[in-house]
Amino acid sequence: MKILVCITHVPDTTSRIAFTDGDTKFDTNGVQFIIGPYDDYALARAVELKEQSGGSITVLNVGGAESEPTIRKALAIGADDAIRVNAEPTDSLFVAAEIANVAKDGGYDLILMGRESIDFNGGMVHGMVGEILGIPSISPVMTLDIEGDTAKMSREIEGGKEYLEVKMPFVAGCQEPIAEWKIPNMRGIMSARTKPLNVVEPSSNQSGTKLEKYEMPPAKGAVKMIDADNVGELVSLLKNEAKVI
Repeated sequence: MKILVCITHVPDTTSRIAFTDGDTKFDTNGVQFIIGPYDDYALARAVELKEQSGGSITVLNVGGAESEPTIRKALAIGADDAIRVNAEPTDSLFVAAEIANVAKDGGYDLILMGRESIDFNGGMVHGMVGEILGIPSISPVMTLDIEGDTAKMSREIEGGKEYLEVKMPFVAGCQEPIAEWKIPNMRGIMSARTKPLNVVEPSSNQSGTKLEKYEMPPAKGAVKMIDADNVGELVSLLKNEAKVI
């Protein structure tokens, strides 16, 4: 079984966010980057499936050379080799097209990724990859088991759970509790240094979007304390000021 796991190179959730060049570029100074948390779940499940049934895991990232330490961490966790598409991940369609371009000739049985990245939270790439390749795409996948050439999975929907079966190959956008995050051990860290990391050029330099400006969310306002007996004032503030009702 050949598994392709697509990972993102994103700021740690505890990082201080700032912008430069007139708020047109993300300031990376002092920022620690990590594997996207949802991608980490996908990678962890891929490692478990490999341990159960054998096969190989390739990790794929669309990004610049600065993402290679993140890719090496994925190799340390259990991937066998890696591919980096040497391009800035400008938007979801561009990233999906590059993933599909790599995957189309790879003969992969599973294409796993997080349900969304935690930088832009678009949640669109898995669906686009499936559409481009002409294979099913399912998200969010919370459990995943393989029986022969069939995958059985479940996901939460409004009011309950949905259980699905699909023939391979397919694309899955993963989230907890599909697996527990895995921490690389020393043996994995050492072996990751010599595992293949192939850099390929993008199939296209075209992007469908252009970034105009970043903007921080507005600062939180002061807290207003309302007397417990003054329900009318509370309703008025929620309706006219907070505008949530």
